[in-house]
Amino acid sequence: MSNRSLFYKVFFSALLAGCSVSPEYERPAAELPETWNASPARGQAIPADRWWSLYDDATLDRLVTEALIHNQDLALATARLDEARALARVTDSTLAPAVDASFERDRTRSSERSSVPLPPSVPLERNNYRAQLNVAYEIDLWDRLRNTSKAAHADLLATAAARETVRISLTADVVRSYYTLIALDSQIDATKRSLSLRANDLRLQRIRADAGLINEFTLRQLEAEVSAAQAQLPVLERNRTGEELALGVLLGRNPRALINDAIARDTRNGAPVTPVVPADLPSSLLLRRPDVAAAEQRLIAANARIGAARAALFPRIGLTGYAGSDSADLSNLFSGPALIWQLGFALTQPIFQGGRLFGEIEVVEARERQALAQYQKTLQTAFFETHVALVTQVRAREVYDAENARARSLQESLRLARIRYVNGLTSQLEALDAERNLLNAELNRADALRAQRAAIADVVKALGGGWEGFSGAASTAPAR
Repeated sequence: MSNRSLFYKVFFSALLAGCSVSPEYERPAAELPETWNASPARGQAIPADRWWSLYDDATLDRLVTEALIHNQDLALATARLDEARALARVTDSTLAPAVDASFERDRTRSSERSSVPLPPSVPLERNNYRAQLNVAYEIDLWDRLRNTSKAAHADLLATAAARETVRISLTADVVRSYYTLIALDSQIDATKRSLSLRANDLRLQRIRADAGLINEFTLRQLEAEVSAAQAQLPVLERNRTGEELALGVLLGRNPRALINDAIARDTRNGAPVTPVVPADLPSSLLLRRPDVAAAEQRLIAANARIGAARAALFPRIGLTGYAGSDSADLSNLFSGPALIWQLGFALTQPIFQGGRLFGEIEVVEARERQALAQYQKTLQTAFFETHVALVTQVRAREVYDAENARARSLQESLRLARIRYVNGLTSQLEALDAERNLLNAELNRADALRAQRAAIADVVKALGGGWEGFSGAASTAPAR
């Protein structure tokens, strides 16, 4: 499109719209299903700002609170929000008149050889005092300033949404890390119990081997089982140390505290509470995700900047004026005869700027198309992440139920294998197999419980902070 065609298009659009050259914003259509049906259970409606309270864990509550106060990523996002708020205030100031006051004092000397000599009564050297109030105001006829302000406020809302994204991600990361630590604690405890039993069996079997009651093959098998458990333990302890440090960073602790301060855990022996996600969540929850909201606000800002760029093609009308007093004698400065004032207006119409203004319009229109594509992409990503998270939390619960049932069965299997061995009905190797299987099952059960709890955090993160306002029956289920 040529510059002339673009100008005529903008000009006649402005006339039809009553002097507004701003394109009307309409939210892009989002083709989403009405609901997700990923969970057969009913769930609890929770406040989005404290979604982690679903876990009913006071220790977790304290850790999340600590992270929200001290985490540096959140502090950075908060500082950016403060900056955006200040920038919006600066932009808003252009909508109001600019008023300032001035006071001047000068001393001058006139030439004695001037072509127009001064009267004898006028001294060659004299003082002058001037005090005045200045006012300037631009009539925003084409909404240039209002669109600039609208864009700044949209940027502010986008920055606020970006901070909320950081906050939700932080709380979800703390939950995942915390329950990973608890899972590692459980795995280490199970490994130590198994190692203690195997070491005790090995001690007894060595006595029996010395007495010739068992063969060397069985003894070597026992030694290998003990070594296998010993090899697992340092790996788990290393992983726990790494997870403690990672959680400490999320909590915003300084390097010394990371090394010296242990991370508290809930040590209750009762059944852990695991939240249940409601069934048939409305897909419209996606639109409140902070990253989706931020993308839409950036689109709104880009739309408003088109209006501001188009308005630059049209005349600017400015009103100026001042009122004050001017006197050669300070004592008479504020007397009636010293009064001065001025009122005026200025009209500025761009004529030729080498295509700069038309280029700026094309720039902001291209940026709006980018913002639209980013919004659509963000919405698609949000749907994908939410769908995967909902399916994952259902499957994670099924996996935990299966692993829990397996561990219980293997506990009974080990008890029966030991009875059979004591009664001479089977060899020590059968009991070893049962013990090895039980340890693996307990390790898997701890990891499955971690995955189930983490899956809930992923659902909350994918939904942008939970499912507040959804009318489902309150439900939290103990892990079976």
